[in-house]
Amino acid sequence: MAEESGEKSFDATPHRRQQAREKGQVAYSQDLGSAAMLLAAAGLLQAMGAKIVDTTVGLVQRNLTEVTDITGDRQLLLGEVQKILLSVGVTLLPMMMLLMLAAVGASVFQVGFLFVPERLAPDFSRVSPLAGMKRIVSLQGVMRLGFGLLKVAIVTTVAGVTLWLRRVEILEAGALDIGQLATLLVDLTISTLLWVGGALLMLAIFDFAFQKWKHEQDLKMTHQEIKEEMKNMQGDPQVAARRRQIQRQLVMNRMSSSVPKADVVITNPTELAVALKYEHGEMAAPVVVAKGAGVLAQRIRRLALENNIPIVERKPLAQLLYKEVEINHPVPDGSYAAVAEVLAYVYKLKGKKVPSSPRRAA
Repeated sequence: MAEESGEKSFDATPHRRQQAREKGQVAYSQDLGSAAMLLAAAGLLQAMGAKIVDTTVGLVQRNLTEVTDITGDRQLLLGEVQKILLSVGVTLLPMMMLLMLAAVGASVFQVGFLFVPERLAPDFSRVSPLAGMKRIVSLQGVMRLGFGLLKVAIVTTVAGVTLWLRRVEILEAGALDIGQLATLLVDLTISTLLWVGGALLMLAIFDFAFQKWKHEQDLKMTHQEIKEEMKNMQGDPQVAARRRQIQRQLVMNRMSSSVPKADVVITNPTELAVALKYEHGEMAAPVVVAKGAGVLAQRIRRLALENNIPIVERKPLAQLLYKEVEINHPVPDGSYAAVAEVLAYVYKLKGKKVPSSPRRAA
Protein backbone atom coordinates (compact mmCIF):
# COMPACT_ATOMS: atom_id res chain seq x y z
CA MET A 1 0.00 0.00 0.00
CA ALA A 2 2.86 2.37 0.80
CA GLU A 3 4.38 1.72 -2.61
CA GLU A 4 1.09 2.33 -4.41
CA SER A 5 0.32 5.57 -2.56
CA GLY A 6 3.84 6.94 -2.93
CA GLU A 7 4.36 7.21 0.81
CA LYS A 8 7.89 8.10 1.87
CA SER A 9 8.54 5.07 4.03
CA PHE A 10 12.14 4.23 3.06
CA ASP A 11 15.24 5.71 4.69
CA ALA A 12 17.37 7.93 2.48
CA THR A 13 20.18 6.33 0.54
CA PRO A 14 23.77 7.59 0.91
CA HIS A 15 23.51 9.12 -2.58
CA ARG A 16 20.40 11.13 -1.64
CA ARG A 17 22.06 12.31 1.57
CA GLN A 18 25.11 13.44 -0.35
CA GLN A 19 22.97 15.30 -2.87
CA ALA A 20 21.07 17.06 -0.09
CA ARG A 21 24.32 18.04 1.62
CA GLU A 22 25.73 19.43 -1.61
CA LYS A 23 22.62 21.62 -1.86
CA GLY A 24 23.06 22.83 1.72
CA GLN A 25 20.10 20.85 3.04
CA VAL A 26 21.36 19.82 6.47
CA ALA A 27 20.02 19.70 10.02
CA TYR A 28 20.94 23.02 11.58
CA SER A 29 19.81 25.05 14.61
CA GLN A 30 20.58 28.77 14.71
CA ASP A 31 19.84 28.79 18.44
CA LEU A 32 22.82 26.54 19.10
CA GLY A 33 25.15 29.17 17.63
CA SER A 34 23.43 31.92 19.63
CA ALA A 35 23.76 29.93 22.86
CA ALA A 36 27.43 29.24 22.14
CA MET A 37 28.09 32.95 21.59
CA LEU A 38 26.28 33.96 24.79
CA LEU A 39 28.14 31.42 26.92
CA ALA A 40 31.43 32.34 25.26
CA ALA A 41 30.73 36.03 25.93
CA ALA A 42 30.06 35.25 29.59
CA GLY A 43 33.31 33.33 29.85
CA LEU A 44 35.28 36.09 28.13
CA LEU A 45 33.79 38.73 30.39
CA GLN A 46 34.68 36.60 33.38
CA ALA A 47 38.27 36.38 32.16
CA MET A 48 38.66 39.90 30.74
CA GLY A 49 36.13 41.84 32.79
CA ALA A 50 38.75 43.51 34.98
CA LYS A 51 40.63 44.76 31.94
CA ILE A 52 37.44 46.09 30.37
CA VAL A 53 36.51 47.88 33.59
CA ASP A 54 39.96 49.44 33.89
CA THR A 55 39.91 50.59 30.28
CA THR A 56 36.39 52.02 30.54
CA VAL A 57 37.06 53.81 33.82
CA GLY A 58 40.32 55.21 32.49
CA LEU A 59 38.60 56.59 29.40
CA VAL A 60 35.81 58.18 31.41
CA GLN A 61 38.15 59.72 33.96
CA ARG A 62 40.52 61.04 31.35
CA ASN A 63 37.77 62.64 29.28
CA LEU A 64 35.71 63.98 32.18
CA THR A 65 38.28 65.05 34.78
CA GLU A 66 41.18 66.29 32.73
CA VAL A 67 40.85 69.98 32.00
CA THR A 68 41.45 70.65 28.32
CA ASP A 69 41.14 73.77 26.35
CA ILE A 70 38.17 73.28 24.03
CA THR A 71 39.06 75.32 20.99
CA GLY A 72 37.00 73.55 18.40
CA ASP A 73 40.17 72.45 16.61
CA ARG A 74 39.12 69.72 14.19
CA GLN A 75 42.46 67.93 14.30
CA LEU A 76 42.40 67.91 18.10
CA LEU A 77 38.90 66.41 18.16
CA LEU A 78 39.82 63.77 15.56
CA GLY A 79 42.89 62.87 17.59
CA GLU A 80 40.80 62.38 20.74
CA VAL A 81 38.27 60.26 18.87
CA GLN A 82 41.06 58.10 17.42
CA LYS A 83 42.52 57.53 20.88
CA ILE A 84 39.15 56.44 22.24
CA LEU A 85 38.47 54.11 19.30
CA LEU A 86 41.97 52.61 19.57
CA SER A 87 41.58 51.92 23.28
CA VAL A 88 38.15 50.37 22.82
CA GLY A 89 39.29 48.35 19.79
CA VAL A 90 42.35 46.90 21.53
CA THR A 91 40.11 45.80 24.40
CA LEU A 92 37.12 44.46 22.45
CA LEU A 93 38.72 43.09 19.27
CA PRO A 94 40.01 39.86 20.92
CA MET A 95 36.54 39.29 22.35
CA MET A 96 34.93 39.77 18.95
CA MET A 97 37.34 37.28 17.34
CA LEU A 98 36.72 34.67 20.02
CA LEU A 99 32.95 35.12 19.73
CA MET A 100 33.19 34.63 15.98
CA LEU A 101 35.19 31.44 16.55
CA ALA A 102 32.52 30.22 18.96
CA ALA A 103 29.81 30.79 16.34
CA VAL A 104 31.85 29.04 13.64
CA GLY A 105 32.60 26.17 16.01
CA ALA A 106 28.90 25.69 16.74
CA SER A 107 28.17 25.53 12.99
CA VAL A 108 30.99 23.07 12.32
CA PHE A 109 29.79 20.93 15.22
CA GLN A 110 26.37 20.63 13.59
CA VAL A 111 27.15 20.18 9.90
CA GLY A 112 30.93 19.83 9.62
CA PHE A 113 32.89 21.75 7.00
CA LEU A 114 30.43 22.64 4.25
CA PHE A 115 30.74 25.24 1.49
CA VAL A 116 27.79 25.72 -0.85
CA PRO A 117 28.39 28.59 -3.31
CA GLU A 118 24.83 28.25 -4.68
CA ARG A 119 23.44 29.42 -1.34
CA LEU A 120 25.27 32.72 -1.79
CA ALA A 121 23.56 33.41 -5.11
CA PRO A 122 20.55 35.76 -4.99
CA ASP A 123 17.22 33.95 -4.77
CA PHE A 124 14.34 36.30 -5.51
CA SER A 125 11.80 33.74 -4.33
CA ARG A 126 12.96 34.43 -0.78
CA VAL A 127 11.86 38.06 -1.04
CA SER A 128 8.66 37.28 -2.88
CA PRO A 129 5.63 38.42 -0.81
CA LEU A 130 3.55 35.49 -2.08
CA ALA A 131 6.21 32.91 -1.19
CA GLY A 132 6.73 34.57 2.18
CA MET A 133 3.00 34.45 2.91
CA LYS A 134 2.87 30.77 2.01
CA ARG A 135 5.74 30.05 4.39
CA ILE A 136 4.03 31.99 7.19
CA VAL A 137 0.63 30.31 6.88
CA SER A 138 2.10 26.82 6.43
CA LEU A 139 2.19 24.32 9.30
CA GLN A 140 5.97 24.60 9.46
CA GLY A 141 5.73 28.40 9.61
CA VAL A 142 3.17 28.28 12.41
CA MET A 143 5.33 25.84 14.38
CA ARG A 144 8.39 28.02 13.85
CA LEU A 145 6.46 31.11 14.99
CA GLY A 146 5.17 29.29 18.07
CA PHE A 147 8.60 28.02 19.01
CA GLY A 148 10.05 31.50 18.50
CA LEU A 149 7.47 33.07 20.81
CA LEU A 150 8.10 30.36 23.40
CA LYS A 151 11.83 30.96 23.14
CA VAL A 152 11.42 34.72 23.60
CA ALA A 153 9.15 34.15 26.60
CA ILE A 154 11.59 31.75 28.28
CA VAL A 155 14.64 33.92 27.64
CA THR A 156 12.83 37.04 28.84
CA THR A 157 11.63 35.27 31.97
CA VAL A 158 15.10 33.93 32.78
CA ALA A 159 16.70 37.35 32.27
CA GLY A 160 13.99 39.04 34.33
CA VAL A 161 14.29 36.58 37.22
CA THR A 162 18.08 36.92 37.18
CA LEU A 163 17.90 40.71 37.47
CA TRP A 164 15.05 40.57 40.00
CA LEU A 165 17.10 38.42 42.35
CA ARG A 166 19.73 41.17 42.35
CA ARG A 167 17.34 44.11 42.50
CA VAL A 168 18.80 45.38 45.77
CA GLU A 169 22.25 45.79 44.23
CA ILE A 170 20.74 47.51 41.20
CA LEU A 171 18.74 49.96 43.31
CA GLU A 172 21.81 50.84 45.38
CA ALA A 173 24.00 51.38 42.31
CA GLY A 174 23.44 55.14 42.42
CA ALA A 175 25.71 55.42 45.43
CA LEU A 176 28.65 53.72 43.72
CA ASP A 177 31.57 55.45 42.09
CA ILE A 178 32.48 54.89 38.45
CA GLY A 179 34.77 51.91 39.06
CA GLN A 180 32.34 50.12 41.34
CA LEU A 181 29.46 50.81 38.96
CA ALA A 182 31.42 49.37 36.03
CA THR A 183 32.30 46.27 38.06
CA LEU A 184 28.65 45.78 39.03
CA LEU A 185 27.51 46.15 35.42
CA VAL A 186 30.03 43.56 34.23
CA ASP A 187 29.02 41.19 37.03
CA LEU A 188 25.32 41.60 36.21
CA THR A 189 26.03 41.07 32.54
CA ILE A 190 28.00 37.88 33.21
CA SER A 191 25.33 36.34 35.45
CA THR A 192 22.56 37.27 33.02
CA LEU A 193 24.47 35.87 30.04
CA LEU A 194 25.16 32.63 31.89
CA TRP A 195 21.53 32.04 32.82
CA VAL A 196 20.13 33.16 29.47
CA GLY A 197 22.81 31.23 27.59
CA GLY A 198 22.09 28.08 29.62
CA ALA A 199 18.35 28.36 28.97
CA LEU A 200 18.95 29.03 25.28
CA LEU A 201 21.33 26.06 25.12
CA MET A 202 18.63 23.74 26.44
CA LEU A 203 16.20 25.10 23.86
CA ALA A 204 18.86 24.80 21.15
CA ILE A 205 19.48 21.13 21.96
CA PHE A 206 15.76 20.46 21.67
CA ASP A 207 15.58 22.47 18.44
CA PHE A 208 18.58 20.66 16.95
CA ALA A 209 17.05 17.27 17.79
CA PHE A 210 13.80 18.37 16.14
CA GLN A 211 15.65 19.68 13.06
CA LYS A 212 17.56 16.41 12.84
CA TRP A 213 14.33 14.41 12.98
CA LYS A 214 12.60 16.67 10.45
CA HIS A 215 15.61 16.48 8.13
CA GLU A 216 15.46 12.68 8.21
CA GLN A 217 11.73 12.78 7.47
CA ASP A 218 12.28 15.14 4.53
CA LEU A 219 14.98 12.88 3.11
CA LYS A 220 12.86 9.73 3.20
CA MET A 221 12.10 8.22 -0.18
CA THR A 222 9.27 6.42 -1.89
CA HIS A 223 9.74 3.06 -3.56
CA GLN A 224 9.54 4.76 -6.95
CA GLU A 225 12.27 7.26 -6.00
CA ILE A 226 14.58 4.42 -4.97
CA LYS A 227 13.93 2.67 -8.28
CA GLU A 228 14.65 5.88 -10.20
CA GLU A 229 17.88 6.43 -8.28
CA MET A 230 19.04 2.88 -8.97
CA LYS A 231 18.15 3.35 -12.62
CA ASN A 232 20.15 6.58 -12.85
CA MET A 233 23.17 5.17 -11.04
CA GLN A 234 23.25 1.66 -12.50
CA GLY A 235 21.19 2.05 -15.63
CA ASP A 236 17.75 0.72 -16.45
CA PRO A 237 17.45 -2.75 -14.82
CA GLN A 238 15.56 -4.07 -17.85
CA VAL A 239 18.25 -2.83 -20.22
CA ALA A 240 20.99 -4.26 -17.98
CA ALA A 241 19.20 -7.62 -17.82
CA ARG A 242 18.80 -7.61 -21.59
CA ARG A 243 22.48 -6.78 -21.99
CA ARG A 244 23.50 -9.65 -19.70
CA GLN A 245 21.20 -11.99 -21.63
CA ILE A 246 22.83 -10.99 -24.92
CA GLN A 247 26.29 -11.49 -23.42
CA ARG A 248 25.35 -14.96 -22.17
CA GLN A 249 23.94 -15.81 -25.59
CA LEU A 250 27.16 -14.71 -27.28
CA VAL A 251 29.18 -16.84 -24.88
CA MET A 252 26.90 -19.81 -25.56
CA ASN A 253 27.26 -19.35 -29.31
CA ARG A 254 31.02 -19.15 -29.01
CA MET A 255 31.05 -22.32 -26.92
CA SER A 256 28.87 -24.10 -29.44
CA SER A 257 31.52 -23.54 -32.10
CA SER A 258 34.69 -23.93 -30.00
CA VAL A 259 33.97 -26.86 -27.66
CA PRO A 260 33.34 -29.38 -30.50
CA LYS A 261 36.86 -28.59 -31.77
CA ALA A 262 38.48 -29.21 -28.37
CA ASP A 263 40.55 -32.30 -27.55
CA VAL A 264 39.58 -32.59 -23.89
CA VAL A 265 37.43 -30.95 -21.20
CA ILE A 266 38.91 -30.73 -17.70
CA THR A 267 36.36 -30.44 -14.86
CA ASN A 268 36.19 -29.65 -11.13
CA PRO A 269 34.10 -32.02 -11.38
CA THR A 270 30.80 -30.07 -11.66
CA GLU A 271 31.48 -26.43 -10.76
CA LEU A 272 34.14 -25.67 -13.39
CA ALA A 273 34.89 -26.83 -16.93
CA VAL A 274 37.83 -25.91 -19.18
CA ALA A 275 38.07 -27.03 -22.81
CA LEU A 276 41.60 -27.47 -24.27
CA LYS A 277 42.77 -27.85 -27.83
CA TYR A 278 46.22 -28.86 -29.04
CA GLU A 279 47.46 -29.28 -32.63
CA HIS A 280 50.86 -30.89 -32.81
CA GLY A 281 53.27 -28.96 -34.96
CA GLU A 282 51.06 -25.86 -35.09
CA MET A 283 50.78 -24.89 -31.42
CA ALA A 284 53.62 -24.37 -28.98
CA ALA A 285 51.32 -25.35 -26.12
CA PRO A 286 47.67 -26.36 -25.56
CA VAL A 287 45.17 -23.50 -25.74
CA VAL A 288 42.05 -22.87 -23.65
CA VAL A 289 39.20 -22.57 -26.16
CA ALA A 290 36.36 -22.34 -23.63
CA LYS A 291 35.82 -22.17 -19.89
CA GLY A 292 32.97 -21.58 -17.53
CA ALA A 293 31.48 -22.00 -14.08
CA GLY A 294 28.02 -23.09 -12.98
CA VAL A 295 25.59 -23.02 -15.91
CA LEU A 296 28.38 -22.41 -18.41
CA ALA A 297 30.29 -25.41 -17.06
CA GLN A 298 27.19 -27.56 -17.53
CA ARG A 299 26.86 -26.27 -21.07
CA ILE A 300 30.50 -27.14 -21.86
CA ARG A 301 30.11 -30.69 -20.47
CA ARG A 302 26.88 -31.18 -22.44
CA LEU A 303 28.55 -30.07 -25.67
CA ALA A 304 31.49 -32.33 -24.91
CA LEU A 305 29.19 -35.35 -24.45
CA GLU A 306 27.26 -34.50 -27.63
CA ASN A 307 30.51 -34.32 -29.65
CA ASN A 308 32.32 -37.25 -27.97
CA ILE A 309 34.91 -34.99 -26.36
CA PRO A 310 36.61 -36.76 -23.42
CA ILE A 311 35.87 -35.27 -19.99
CA VAL A 312 38.63 -35.66 -17.43
CA GLU A 313 38.26 -34.74 -13.78
CA ARG A 314 41.30 -32.86 -12.45
CA LYS A 315 40.13 -30.54 -9.71
CA PRO A 316 43.38 -28.58 -8.96
CA LEU A 317 44.21 -28.27 -12.66
CA ALA A 318 40.69 -27.11 -13.56
CA GLN A 319 40.82 -24.46 -10.82
CA LEU A 320 44.24 -23.26 -11.96
CA LEU A 321 43.32 -23.00 -15.64
CA TYR A 322 39.98 -21.34 -14.95
CA LYS A 323 41.57 -18.74 -12.68
CA GLU A 324 44.77 -17.91 -14.56
CA VAL A 325 44.20 -18.56 -18.28
CA GLU A 326 41.97 -16.50 -20.55
CA ILE A 327 40.12 -17.94 -23.53
CA ASN A 328 42.32 -18.43 -26.63
CA HIS A 329 45.47 -18.21 -24.49
CA PRO A 330 47.99 -21.04 -23.99
CA VAL A 331 48.36 -22.82 -20.69
CA PRO A 332 51.15 -21.50 -18.42
CA ASP A 333 54.51 -23.24 -18.07
CA GLY A 334 53.80 -24.32 -14.51
CA SER A 335 50.78 -26.41 -15.55
CA TYR A 336 52.11 -27.73 -18.85
CA ALA A 337 53.27 -31.06 -17.43
CA ALA A 338 49.85 -31.79 -15.89
CA VAL A 339 48.10 -30.81 -19.15
CA ALA A 340 50.47 -32.98 -21.19
CA GLU A 341 49.64 -35.94 -18.94
CA VAL A 342 45.92 -35.40 -19.54
CA LEU A 343 46.43 -35.11 -23.31
CA ALA A 344 48.52 -38.27 -23.32
CA TYR A 345 45.70 -40.09 -21.52
CA VAL A 346 43.16 -38.77 -24.06
CA TYR A 347 45.27 -39.84 -27.03
CA LYS A 348 45.62 -43.35 -25.61
CA LEU A 349 41.89 -43.42 -24.89
CA LYS A 350 41.17 -42.59 -28.53
CA GLY A 351 43.78 -45.06 -29.76
CA LYS A 352 45.88 -42.32 -31.32
CA LYS A 353 49.63 -42.04 -31.30
CA VAL A 354 50.88 -39.88 -28.49
CA PRO A 355 52.83 -36.96 -30.04
CA SER A 356 56.26 -36.04 -28.79
CA SER A 357 56.20 -33.41 -26.08
CA PRO A 358 56.09 -29.97 -27.73
CA ARG A 359 58.07 -27.09 -26.28
CA ARG A 360 56.93 -23.55 -25.90
CA ALA A 361 58.62 -21.26 -28.38
CA ALA A 362 61.47 -19.32 -26.83
